[in-house]
Amino acid sequence: MVNHKRRKRLLKLLAEHQTASVPQLVEWLSASPATVRRDISWLAARNLLTRTRGGAANLAQKKRNLTLTSETFEHNIQCFADRKRAIARYAAGMCEEGETIVINGGTTTFMMADFLVDKHLKILTNSFLMAERLLLSSENEVILPGGKVYREQNVILSPFDNDITQHHYAAKMFMSVYGLSLLGLMEADPLLIQAEKRLIGQAEELIVLADSSKFAKKAGLILCGLDRVSCVITDTYASDAAVQLLEQSGVKVVTVQPEAVPTQVGSLQFSHGFDFPASSLFHPEAAH
Repeated sequence: MVNHKRRKRLLKLLAEHQTASVPQLVEWLSASPATVRRDISWLAARNLLTRTRGGAANLAQKKRNLTLTSETFEHNIQCFADRKRAIARYAAGMCEEGETIVINGGTTTFMMADFLVDKHLKILTNSFLMAERLLLSSENEVILPGGKVYREQNVILSPFDNDITQHHYAAKMFMSVYGLSLLGLMEADPLLIQAEKRLIGQAEELIVLADSSKFAKKAGLILCGLDRVSCVITDTYASDAAVQLLEQSGVKVVTVQPEAVPTQVGSLQFSHGFDFPASSLFHPEAAH
């Protein structure tokens, strides 16, 4: 077995069993004890597993060196799914045939994919999961920016200002946000701010998909002011006071009634065995 495939398999086994001894790994991987020990040392040096006496252990999720501080996509998609689905349906209905649109990586925006099946749009998105869903279920043209994949949050982010997004103009941008207040749209992570500002700059209209829980969430980073927002789509649980304040700031507000959620929505299954850059497995070192 080639080095990177064997190491990937080793990490998957640890994700399933949490711990394993060298003899167990030798049997599972059909490799020699010396090879297994070298793989353990190589992966431990890159903070991808924990060495133990006589074997290795899966690196606890909380100890992994994740750059993004926001909550996981898997966790968020299960929260207020009935509200998010209704908001996503309305947002998809705002798209006109042939338009170029931008959709950012969020759980509410992800649900738009179910309602874009019969559309013919050009869609720029930094959500690889949405891109996959659209490619499998629709005839929409899908464009992905380059960058690093953050699997936990289901986004692709580039650290460079000069990326593919600057070459695309969109009639509308649909985005989810961490929080919403009179100060504007709020996010919890600087990397998300950097990437989303670039996306916002390429769209004529900014349409925010925010279930009513977002009005109570506060974060330390402001993405943009309300003067940049064309429309906010929320649900009927939003308070009258919150809606009125947005409208007084010149933002159009649409409230929708929550709807029943199919069983497959809000119960996506993800493997946590590979929450690291895949490129780290292809280190140019001599083969053992």
